[in-house]
Amino acid sequence: MTRVASASPSTDRILAGVALMLGFCVTAPLLDVAAKLASTSVPVGQITAARFIVQCALMAPFVWIMGLSVRVPRAQWLALLARAVLLFGATFCFIAAIRVMPLADALAIVFVAPFIVLLVGKFYLGEDVGPRRVGAALVGFVGVLFVIQPSFAAFGAVALFPLGTAVGFAFYILVTRGLSRRVHPVTLQFHTGLIASLLCLPVMILAEGTGIDMLDPVWPDGIAWLWLLGVGFFATLSHMMMTYALSLAPSATLAPLQYLELPVATLLGYLVFGDFPNALTLTGIAIIIGAGLYMIHRERVTARQLITERAAPPI
Repeated sequence: MTRVASASPSTDRILAGVALMLGFCVTAPLLDVAAKLASTSVPVGQITAARFIVQCALMAPFVWIMGLSVRVPRAQWLALLARAVLLFGATFCFIAAIRVMPLADALAIVFVAPFIVLLVGKFYLGEDVGPRRVGAALVGFVGVLFVIQPSFAAFGAVALFPLGTAVGFAFYILVTRGLSRRVHPVTLQFHTGLIASLLCLPVMILAEGTGIDMLDPVWPDGIAWLWLLGVGFFATLSHMMMTYALSLAPSATLAPLQYLELPVATLLGYLVFGDFPNALTLTGIAIIIGAGLYMIHRERVTARQLITERAAPPI
């Protein structure tokens, strides 16, 4: 009886984490849909700004209700600034891409980010990464080439924008690793939205009247206001779902679920915009997913081996 009672909360937490991760996979593509709909009449820079302004406005009441302090040690401000800049750049590149590219194509390229994190961890941070995981990362890059090739032929250099998102998001993840141990997730989201908003607003002011297609702001018309609110709302909701999912369940359990975001994005892209990946792109997506899942599998195997070695009695 005691064992069942003690195991139940742990199981419930994991199930809640899985449910939140599935919620992320559904809501994150809705952010992309709202951004693509807004991009028909609103510049990319303005959509990016709306994403962070709405996030900041949504998180502020939660900081107050939860009694969290907005004060952050000075030693963390540089990391907070870097995190906001990286997410700002990654968001701008992605919205610029999906303005013309299908959602699934752009998102598939962005999924190269975990491979970048792994390679940076091995060759720059000196983390212990085996040859099989490095090989999986390289195979993942091959899959990205399959996706980029037809996209580049159809849309030109804009097909490379998701690579900018992948690089920015990879380093965003690395910075977040350190900050998440010192700053509450809600406070972290609030500060990221605030700093990114403060970065966006001067750019919009300086760009006004310049005629620069991606930056010169306009007064949104009618339903465009709803799309802009949707970008910020779904961005905030999805990121908080992922954050709390990771606090409830092991990352090894949740990581494979994130790839469900791709079929959801493909379905929404087809239903809303009539876009569907061609055979070469679908092949690339399959390679990326396969390489990513294999890399996660190897990480699990390595983790189990380390646990076994540490538990073994000394000879």
